[in-house]
Formats: sequence, C-alpha cells, structure tokens
Amino acid sequence: MNIEIDGLNINYIVEGEGEPIVVLHGWGANINTILSIVNILKDRYRVYALDLPGFGESQEPREVLGSPEYADIVKSFMDMHKIEKVSLIGHSFGGKLSIILGSKYPELINKIVLIDSAGLIPKRGPKYYIKVYSFKMLKAIYMNMFFWLDNQEKMEKFYKKFGSDDYQNASGIMRKILVRVVNEDLKPLLKDIKAPTLLIWGDEDDATPLYMGKIMEKEIPDSGLVVLEGTGHYSYLDDYYRFVRVLNAFFDSDNS
Repeated sequence: MNIEIDGLNINYIVEGEGEPIVVLHGWGANINTILSIVNILKDRYRVYALDLPGFGESQEPREVLGSPEYADIVKSFMDMHKIEKVSLIGHSFGGKLSIILGSKYPELINKIVLIDSAGLIPKRGPKYYIKVYSFKMLKAIYMNMFFWLDNQEKMEKFYKKFGSDDYQNASGIMRKILVRVVNEDLKPLLKDIKAPTLLIWGDEDDATPLYMGKIMEKEIPDSGLVVLEGTGHYSYLDDYYRFVRVLNAFFDSDNS
C-alpha cells in the first residue's frame, strides 16, 4: 500500500487486528528485513511497517533530513491512520526514530523495543583519529590525481573506493542524509522516555556495540536489556527463536 506524507510517496504494509504496533527498519534496509518481526505479532496486534523515505519502495526525500524529520514522518503516518496509542519496535536507525518519538510523545507510546539501536556517538580512541587522518590524507591525494575530472567526479570515485559500506551503497541526497544522521547524539533524550522499554542486543554487534545498549539501559528509566549471545547487528535474525520468546514475553506480560 502507499500513502503520501509531506509530498513523498511512502510504501507500507499492515497486518492483523488489535492494538497497534509500528515496526521501523534500519538504515539501508526495508520492510522485507523486518517481516519476520511483523509475523511474530500479527496474530494478536495490528502491525504496521513502512519503508522509510529513500529506502525500499518509498520515495527519496527532496532535501537533506535528519532523524527528527524522519521521526516526524513516522508521526504523520500514525496520525493519518488515526493511531492514538502505539508500541514501537525499531532496529538500528529505526530504534533511533523510536527514541525520538518516545521522548517527544510519551503520552502516545505504550511500549518500545530497541533492537541494536543507533542513537549514540561511538567512543573515539586513538585508532579512530588515526583512521580519520589517513582518510583525509587519501582524500587530498585523490583531489590532486585524476586531474581530467571535475571535483564532484573525483569525490565520487574516492568515496566509492574508500567510503564506509553504508556510504558506498547510498547515492545522491541519501549520502548527505547519512552524514547528518550518523553525527546525531540522542543520549540527552533517553531520560525522557516513559514507556516500558525492552533493549535487545547482539554481543558481537560491531555497528552499534553492546556498550551502547548498556548505556541506554542505564539512561532509560523503565528499561531492561537482553543480550543474545553469538549474534551481531541483526541479532533478531541471528538468533530468531530466542528473539521470538523474548519479544512475546514482553508483549504478553500485560495479559498474564
């Protein structure tokens, strides 16, 4: 199904009946990567999942957005479907949007599940600064090479070779959006989340490491952390059967 929000065509699905749950995918992902979560809950809840702007079958933004603007789009989606009280499940970037919504609209949020969530600035030790310095040196060298290309073509060639996987896989305006969102720190918002919050993390996650989950557990007042051992950034897929048990226990606790 499709809906227009702020002039953008947004693709989404809705399954099941009952209290509403919105599931939000991570950066570079889409509805297909979170279908397994939808399937766990659709027999008891009305579950919505959408392709965020610039991903899946949804239209790319026309301007550079930050995470707050993405969260506003999710809020508009909820308003257009007349969702007055909702639970949120967010993986990675989707978790970041859930943090924003949970802190900004505490009265609207029933429960939150953050899976390997983004939202904190990574620790940056000496290795990080050595890497940044080397990256800048390489960039300077590239600017002086390929003299027959204009600057934009040089940078395109450089980032395709040396940029992060997410950056290489993005194009156009989505690269500019990525640069903005990776530098946002949501730690000050965590204390404002009032909803019961379940944190699910892979102990081998190298994109949003486990220490981030521990910080979030400490900062969010009503929260608990479950670590899925031997799993990475997609912990819910790496240990799906344990994830199912944990998720069901969290959502069924009110009915026990």
